[in-house]
Amino acid sequence: MKRLIITIAALLAAFSASAFTQKPDSLATDFPDLYLDTVKIEVPEINDYNMIGVQYGVSFSRMTMNSTARQDWLFVPESYGVYFTHYSKMFDYLPYFGYRFGLEYGHSGILMHKDEETGRIPLFDDATKVDMRVVDVPFMAHLHYDMNFFKIMADVGIYGGYRLTIEREGIMGEEYERAFKDYEHRFDYGLRGGAGFGFVFDPVEFHFNVGVRYSWSEFQNPDYYSTYYYRFAYPLDIIVSAGITIQLTKRNGRTTSQIRKSAREYVYGTPENNEQRSQNRP
Repeated sequence: MKRLIITIAALLAAFSASAFTQKPDSLATDFPDLYLDTVKIEVPEINDYNMIGVQYGVSFSRMTMNSTARQDWLFVPESYGVYFTHYSKMFDYLPYFGYRFGLEYGHSGILMHKDEETGRIPLFDDATKVDMRVVDVPFMAHLHYDMNFFKIMADVGIYGGYRLTIEREGIMGEEYERAFKDYEHRFDYGLRGGAGFGFVFDPVEFHFNVGVRYSWSEFQNPDYYSTYYYRFAYPLDIIVSAGITIQLTKRNGRTTSQIRKSAREYVYGTPENNEQRSQNRP
């Protein structure tokens, strides 16, 4: 009889313990609001770090021009660039800003269609294709939003460049198939910008960008054809690129300079603490 009573008591105790532990939902929500308000999710702090990278891409080119003519995008799978990027915090707090500058080699130009009525092209001396190799130096403000292994980026700025070579198709005469004319401009400058994203595996980052290069320098003198008719042609290029970037300094965590500063303060103290100690001395 005594054994039976002990067995029943043990079963009841086990059942009560099981019933008490089967409340995962309520346990997850039974914390007081005062406690939940103090919980902080740790996000890695982004340092003011530097990067250098290379990229390869393709370009799509055309021109905004007068007189109007039917044109297509000129596609050239050849664009190379090297960039230096520096991140810095605004107000020493907001880690979303920086700047980029670099050197880029690529193409610019246009594909033209003949007029259906006249059978001619109103610009570029009847050339059906104009392909220029160009080099430019962009300097851009850089915006970024970083997560652990992913980032979103945007750039806007200016550039200066030079048109190295030119190739034309469809014109009469071989003299200017690979040569610039007196009324065509070789120096270039204008607006640069773009947006993209990246995958981050410290200290290596893989970036993918779509950029726009809009020239403020006319390709030709506007009055080369007639002093009474204003012509213009401004190159417009879209560049799709992918690149690899190396972090030159630490992206997050304590940098070497921060560790040295902490060590100096530990040994010699901060100016504020030293001043306060001197004032407290009798």
